[in-house]
Amino acid sequence: MSQIRIRLNHAEDVKEFVRAAMRCDFDVDVKCDSAIVDAKSIMGVFSLGLAKTFTVQCHGESNEFADAISKFAIA
Repeated sequence: MSQIRIRLNHAEDVKEFVRAAMRCDFDVDVKCDSAIVDAKSIMGVFSLGLAKTFTVQCHGESNEFADAISKFAIA
């Protein structure tokens, strides 16, 4: 399982992120504090809020997904 930290600042960022996650044939989760939601659920991701640091947990590998979300990555 790989992890990456991201920040989604705008509603369009959330939509783009969820679309990328939906193309994965494996589970992708988003963690914020103690909450974990399915990254393929737009309502779930929106429920975490905007402009926070999230940890994305990928239960598989996809270079396409990694490339798509790299613009949201933070150090």
